[in-house]
Formats: sequence, C-alpha cells, structure tokens
Amino acid sequence: MKTSKSSRLEKFVEACIRHRIAVTVIFTLLTLVMGFFAARVEVKTVFDDLLPTSHDYIEVHKRFRQDFGGSNMVSIMVEVEQGDIFNIGALEKVKKLTNDLALVHGVNPFQILSLASSKLKDIKSSTDAIESSPVMFPDVPKTAQEMDALRNTVLKSPLIYGAYVSQDLKAALITVDFYENEVDYSKIFPQIMKLVDSAQGDGVRVRVVGEPILFGWVDFYVPETMQIFMMTLACLLALLFVTARTWRGTLLPLLAGATSAIWALGAARLIGYNLDPLVIVIAFLITARSISHSVQLVTRFGDELATGASTPRAAASSAMLQLFKPGMLGVVADAGCMVVVVLTPIPLMQKISLIGTIWVLTIGLCACVMTPVLLSWVKQPKGFAHPINIAPALERLLDLCIAVATSRRRYFVLAGTAVVLLGSGAYAFKLQVGDADAGSPILWRDSRYNQDAAAINKQFQGADRMYVVFEGKQPGAIKEPAVLNSMASMQRFMGAQPEIGGSLSLVDILPMVNQVLREGNPRYRDLGRSANENGELLYMWGPDAGDAARFMEPQQTSAPVTFFFKDHRGETIRTAIHRVKEFIAENPIEQGKYVLAGGLIGVTAAVNEVIFAGQIESIALALLVLVICCAVAYRSTRAGIFFMVPVVLSNTITFSVMAWQGIGMTLSTLPVAALGIGLGVDYAFYVVDAIREELHENDNLELAIAKALRTAGMGVLITSLTLTVSVVLWFSSSLRFQAEMGILMAIWLFVSSFSALFIVPSMVYVFKPEFVMSKRKKTVADCGAMPARRMVMAA
Repeated sequence: MKTSKSSRLEKFVEACIRHRIAVTVIFTLLTLVMGFFAARVEVKTVFDDLLPTSHDYIEVHKRFRQDFGGSNMVSIMVEVEQGDIFNIGALEKVKKLTNDLALVHGVNPFQILSLASSKLKDIKSSTDAIESSPVMFPDVPKTAQEMDALRNTVLKSPLIYGAYVSQDLKAALITVDFYENEVDYSKIFPQIMKLVDSAQGDGVRVRVVGEPILFGWVDFYVPETMQIFMMTLACLLALLFVTARTWRGTLLPLLAGATSAIWALGAARLIGYNLDPLVIVIAFLITARSISHSVQLVTRFGDELATGASTPRAAASSAMLQLFKPGMLGVVADAGCMVVVVLTPIPLMQKISLIGTIWVLTIGLCACVMTPVLLSWVKQPKGFAHPINIAPALERLLDLCIAVATSRRRYFVLAGTAVVLLGSGAYAFKLQVGDADAGSPILWRDSRYNQDAAAINKQFQGADRMYVVFEGKQPGAIKEPAVLNSMASMQRFMGAQPEIGGSLSLVDILPMVNQVLREGNPRYRDLGRSANENGELLYMWGPDAGDAARFMEPQQTSAPVTFFFKDHRGETIRTAIHRVKEFIAENPIEQGKYVLAGGLIGVTAAVNEVIFAGQIESIALALLVLVICCAVAYRSTRAGIFFMVPVVLSNTITFSVMAWQGIGMTLSTLPVAALGIGLGVDYAFYVVDAIREELHENDNLELAIAKALRTAGMGVLITSLTLTVSVVLWFSSSLRFQAEMGILMAIWLFVSSFSALFIVPSMVYVFKPEFVMSKRKKTVADCGAMPARRMVMAA
C-alpha cells in the first residue's frame, strides 16, 4: 500500500523504474559521447608528473639540471667478450654510438660523454703551457702504437679509468643526458634501443639503463598489459557465467564495469589527463568494484524472484531499494579513500586520485542504478543457461559461515582475528618507503633492464647519481681552499657508504693540473694553498664552457659534488641523505652553504620523503573518511569503529605481505593502498545491512545472520571467487609491478570476503552493536523498516 510519506529513496527508485526507457536512452547517449572521448585518452608516462610540486631537492634539481645533470641520464656500456676494449672494432662501436646519440629526441649534446667524445680530455704539460686534448677524438686509433698510447692515457687518468673505462679494461661507458622539458619516453626509448641493438655482435655486448629506458620498457609492454586485461575480463566472464548460470548474471556486471570505465576515461580526456601505464592495475581494481556491486544486485534480484516477487519489474525495484544504501555507502567510502591521495603533492598522484575518484563515483550510476533498471526488463527465467551447478558447493560454504558465526566457534574466529591483526600490524612496520630491491621493482629481476643495471653497476661506479651543490656567497667562492677542502672531505666521508661507488667534483681536477705543472711529480698532487693559486690552476686547466659546466657555474659561485650509486633502494637513499646532512651540520663553511640534492637519487629522495609523509596522512584520512561515512549512514559513531576492523585487518595483512616480498611503498603502490581501504569494507556493508533488514522482520539474531549470509553472502562469495581467480592472470605479466599488484588484489579480495562472511557476522553476534540491533517503527517511510519485497508487492 502506497502512502504519501514515502521516503525520498523510494521515490527515486520508483522514478528510475517507471521512467526506465528515458533513463536508459539518456544513459546510452551519454555513454556513447564519453566513449568518443575515452577512445582518445593517451597512455603514456609524463616525466614532470613524477616530480613533487614543492620540495627543496626538486628546486635544486631544476636549477642545476641542465649543467650538472638531470634525472633522465642514460648509461650505455660497450663490453667485449674477449680481450680488452682497446681494439678497433669495439672502439668504432663506441664512436658510432656516441655520434648517433646526438640525433636522439631531446638529447643535450653537451652532456654526451665517452672515450669518443670531445669532453673527456687528457691534461699534459709542454714547454709553453698546459695542453688539454681529447683522449680519442675525432678518430679511433689505427695502429698498435696509437692504441697503446690510448691505453696508457686512460690508465693514468682517474677521471676516465674506472669512470668511463672499467678497471678490467673490458668495458667502456657512454653517458647521455636530456633536456628534461623535452623528455618523451615513447620517442627516446625506441631510438636508443635501435642504436644499442645495431651495435650488438662481433664479440661486443651493449647494455643500457636509465629512466627513459625503464619507462620505455613499461610503454613497450602496454600491448601485453592490455591483452592481459582483456584475458582477465574474458576469464571473469566465464567464471560469472559458470557461477550465475544466467546471461543476466554474466553480462550485466560486465556491462556495469565497462560503462563505468568509459565514463571515467572520457572524463579524463575532457580534463586533459593521460593514463599512466603503471596505473592500469588500478583501473582493473575499480572495474572489479563495479562488477561486485552489480553482482550483488543481480543476486538479490534472483532472490526476490525466488521468494515470490510478482514480476521482474517488482523484483528489480525491490533489489534496488534494499541494496541502494549499502551500495552507495561503499561507493562513497571508496571515493573518499581515493580522493585523499590528492593531498600528496605529486602531479601523478593527484591525477590518479582525481581520475580514480571520478571512476569510483560512476559506479553509483553504472551499477547501483542502471543494473536494476536493466533487470526490470528481464523476462521471468524458465531455466538456466548451462547444466553446471556449483550452487550446492557455495551453499555448503555459506552453511559453514553460518555455523561458525552462530556457535562458540565465533570466539575462536575473533580471537584468531585479534592475533593476526596484532601480528600483521607489527610486521607491517617493516614496509619500506621507496624501492626495496637493487634493481627496478617495476620489472622482474631477470629482465633485460635489471640484468643490464647489475652489469653496469658491477663494472663502473654506479649508474644512478646525486649531486650536492655548494652555493657561495659571492663569485669565485669555490676557489677558496676551505671550500675545496670541505668538498674533498665530503667525498671521503660519503665514500664510506658501500652503495656509493665513487664521487666527482672540482677537487678531482685541480690536483691533476697542479701535478702536471710540476712535471708530473706526485708530491704536488694537491689543491692550491690560496684562492689565487686555485684560480691559476683553473686558468691553466683551460676548459671550454661545456667541459667546465659539469664542475662549476661560469661565475664560479656554485659547484656540485656528484656521487655515483650502485642502487636506488629506499634505505640506501635515506642513509645517504642522512649522512650528507650530518656532514653539513658538523662542517659549516663561512663562504657559503651546501644545498640538496639533484640527479635521479635527489629526485627519488624527494619523492620518497613526500610519500613517507603522505602515506601516513593518506591512510589516516582514508580511515577518517570511512568512519564519517559509516557514522552518517548508520547514525552511530560506533558503526565507524565496527567497520574499521575488516579494513585494518585487510590492510595490515597486505602491508605485511608487501614487506615480506620486498614490495616498497612507491608512486605506483600508494594509490592502490589508499583504494584498498575502501575495498576492505564494501562486502561488510552488504552483509551488515542484510542483517539489519532481517532483524526488522523478527528478533531472532541467529536467523537474521543465516538469512543475510544466504542472500548478501552469496553475492560476496560469487564476486570474491570470480575476481580472485581472474587476477591470477596478472601473474604472467612481464611487468613485475603488475604481477605483484595482482597478488595484492587477490589478498585484499580474499581477506575482505573472509571478513564479511566469518568475522563480521561473529562480531555482530558477540557484540550486538546498537546500530545493527536497534528496532524502529515499521513504517513505509523508513526505507529499511519494511522488507522491500513486501512493499513492492503491496504497491
């Protein structure tokens, strides 16, 4: 019986079903429009998106990167299989690579360094002056005598031997940097790889590393990633078809997931955002949420038909009315947990946060509204689409859930939950911020990139760089002996860290010049004793502008101390930054100050510090959003505390696995972690709301839990099984990051479903929270008071 006191939710549901043709037509037209824009979304990595918008290290990096080196430096090693590098064939390859690199997109030609470049020079004395000439430019030695002379020159130069020619003389290094405002990984990667592959062979192996190469490999695997994505959806389709046994239970959830993706990607294109290849796994995670909400509605629709709904239209209306509140609560909670990532001052995080929030919010329309609207057209089913019936197995599992929650075993479940929560919470503190492995965590350890990185770091000082800049108070400050001695002391101090393979500064040049001026006497291999003497040594060195730019500014006010790192693990970087700050604090300089930090290590240090601060803030804010959502929805602050249990459990277990497997908290994993907070509670919303609805019919809590698990619990079980099995396909990805995120998603889904089916019902039975047990007057105005199926049938 209808009443004028119908709630706004009932009016909304009634309007959606009554005007279903108009709703569907408008939704379809808008989806086509958004699809037009979604098809034009660019999938690429933008370098500037990776840098924090405000950090002291980034400011230093941007000021000095053009001269002292950026964070996109590429290192190429030419290695011979037999003999040493001093043979015509190998050196011709070094020369060709050096010359051809100048043609690569965005390259800084003044930052190409190798034996074959004009930048590496030999300093000699003559009767008239100091001569500084390239060691091997413009031609490769042709005779044995010339080759021996080159070898001797390299062995006598500490700036070349060990830095650009390996100590065993079997490899030569080429380094190249780029103008960072012109960095385009999609162009740089294929051009450099073409050069590298053309130089392979004839007893020579060429290896290459650097951020443009790393993210180039990510772009290279985009087609494979999309293939895995489509295979996962196909697997999901098959599993849904097997479990649901109906076409509506198969196609409608996938339609909900597909349309929400179209709307989100279309919105991304409209606001000018690109899609980073590394966040495709987040796209699947959100799509899974859309599918999950739709499965709940399809399952409840079937229950309504089975329990006597007069028509499919009435069943759809009833299902929508019952599940709209928990469904939208889950959507709002997910969106709230995702939007807090926007506070992380890194453009990539902010883009992911905004797109992810929009994506999650589209679920409210694509799944919570359109699924029941489309279900209202479904004809009364007369059978099943196939004979395979796994329902008895699922029902037996649900019977186990009911038996555990309604017997004394519930205490063992809660005790075990407390133990696991405390244990995983303690172990989760071992989770590292930043990379946890020496190689790139994005690719597998045996990938070509990580093997090349290991080989280059073994032969040379290190492929990753950080520079600390001394800023003088006036021009010429770097000539002061106190300043140069301080730089030398810093190099010695930092050299004690095992992960630092070497260092470079002006201090390494001037003693060589002084020695040459003294007829090569090693007693004079030292700095000048006054600023004027050091100025004379700089004058005698006589570098051109390009050579000097690596070591000092033209006004001789600022100069870098560059450190070469064997890896960029989070712990390595934190140790280095701490030691640099310790040295600076204990060794103040009157003539100026040191500022941190440029190069890839400096940029990574800034990102790690931002993430470390943002990680705690994002998780805390996401939990606060969850508490507020629950408190508002259930009008009880205890509801927020209640639902935090499955959330905290799923996240501590996941973080423990990350710490155990060496998966660090990075730019790529932080948004997944934030979204995982919402993921850990969606299932619990459906089960708790079903228990509340059943309690409005009778006072038997045991019976209410049993019915809730057989209805909402069935949807949870179907969703978790299909999604957990489907993400196994991500394990085959050539990108280690995506495979590991597949593992994390499977863990999140399993723990969340286990919590909803075992832990949450047990908590309800033991603690009897007021927001679940409270009795209200059964009026139609109370959307939860009268079971929806009775209201619709009465209407």
